[in-house]
Amino acid sequence: MASTEDKPTNKENASSWKDSFYNPRTGEVLGRTASSWALILLFYLVFYCFLAGMFALTMWVLLLTLDDYVPRYRDRVPNPGLVIRPNTLDIVYNKSDPVVYGEYVKHLETFLQRYNDSQQENNKDCIPGEYYMQDDNEDMNKKACRFKRASLSLCSGLSDTTFGYHEGKPCVLLKMNRIIGLKPNGDPYINCTVKRDNPVQMHYFPSEGRIDKMYFPYYGRKAHENYVQPLVAVKLLLTKEDYNKELSVECRVEGSDLRNNDERDKFLGRVTFRIKVME
Repeated sequence: MASTEDKPTNKENASSWKDSFYNPRTGEVLGRTASSWALILLFYLVFYCFLAGMFALTMWVLLLTLDDYVPRYRDRVPNPGLVIRPNTLDIVYNKSDPVVYGEYVKHLETFLQRYNDSQQENNKDCIPGEYYMQDDNEDMNKKACRFKRASLSLCSGLSDTTFGYHEGKPCVLLKMNRIIGLKPNGDPYINCTVKRDNPVQMHYFPSEGRIDKMYFPYYGRKAHENYVQPLVAVKLLLTKEDYNKELSVECRVEGSDLRNNDERDKFLGRVTFRIKVME
């Protein structure tokens, strides 16, 4: 008797489970009729179209406030960082192995392509020691001051295609990050020191590591399309006593109001790299 009574109950449970997906008596699918589904889908279609319209409107209004040439807010990065080339903070090589130091040489040569005379001939010879201020014109395009690759002398890659790496006296190039409108006060220059008791002799190109004011201000990537940052080359005159030792070199922007001692940012106005030349 117990098993006979269970059979109708099981059929009822199976029927109830199927009816939750589709009920043939009422025509409901997942508990809703066709008209109910049509209304709710229409509601969500209108709702999301409204949200998309609001988003498009706010983006359009925001874009109206932006300038294609000058960022609206520029107070977050008031001082430039300092970076080196080749693009590494650890320069390690054997001066008798051209395969290894060849990677550094290739990187420097590629980087300096924009400083070739053929690329700089369209730029202007500016007056040294003076900011190159330019008034706004109709197309907003600005002229760039010419930076001669030859001013890097022994580190230009013109007279010595290995930038001194083959003789164990390597060159590194330093530049400041671009900041629109930056006009450093004073007479900025690069100064490098080796963190040890005995100093290492260095040659700077241009002379004394000067960064001329004529390359400031910068007007932005779009307006200042041909602009190139001024470079300072440092040739490390290493001796036999310096080989096979890891040397820590710190370079700073000195002689101006640019910050170079912020402990929260190790690259603000300075950069530290390590170099080890083996023989």
